[in-house]
Amino acid sequence: MSTAFLPFPPSLGLLGMEPLRAAFEFAGMHLMDRSRLQAGDGHPVVFFPGLATDRRAIAPLRDCCERLGYAVFDWELGFNTGPQGHIDEWLGGLARHVESVSSEHGRRASLVGWSLGGIYAREIAKIVPGAVRQVVTLGTPFAGSGHETNVGWLYHTMNGQAPSVDAELSARLRTTPGVPTTSVYSRSDGVVAWQACVLQRGRMAENVEVDGSHMGLPWNPKVLSVVADRLSQPEGAWRRYVARDA
Repeated sequence: MSTAFLPFPPSLGLLGMEPLRAAFEFAGMHLMDRSRLQAGDGHPVVFFPGLATDRRAIAPLRDCCERLGYAVFDWELGFNTGPQGHIDEWLGGLARHVESVSSEHGRRASLVGWSLGGIYAREIAKIVPGAVRQVVTLGTPFAGSGHETNVGWLYHTMNGQAPSVDAELSARLRTTPGVPTTSVYSRSDGVVAWQACVLQRGRMAENVEVDGSHMGLPWNPKVLSVVADRLSQPEGAWRRYVARDA
């Protein structure tokens, strides 16, 4: 995707359908056959919630990973209202938490972030790559200017800052971490423009498309399957995602 292209936010029709679609995805999660999901190897996984949510919103995905055998951890900052204070100092605090989790287990941690939480996960991996095994983001608009979402007003209301990013920060956010990185996105996302969630493919970078709403990504059956597959990749032997039913 050209960095000069600035996508528009999704249509209001898609946005209005978000709650209903997310409800159907929640029901689908309870009906899915989880016996096909790959078992975990016990390494730590840290989860980062989206804007205006906390650990409860991403709990279905976190609980699924815990049942698969991973050591799961919350980001420990409660309700996500956006970065507080100086962004580098704030991200540094998150990075230290990840380092402590990695050190405690003697293994690198995988980072899973939903929406704005995915921005944090990507930036942390750039700060402490030695503590991060891989990054998986869900509907994360890292390749935009801050105007390609339908919740910019909410960010401003909660954080007191404009959602816009300048050219320097925009280039920084688009830069892919130097660890295996997967961006999961949906073309029918009603909150963020899917084009802003697409990274340039690289040796350890990939995009995985799913069909679903933005709100339902933490419990979308396909997302659970993709995350389970990505987390099961042996450390140092990462391979691109291939759908098991393909």
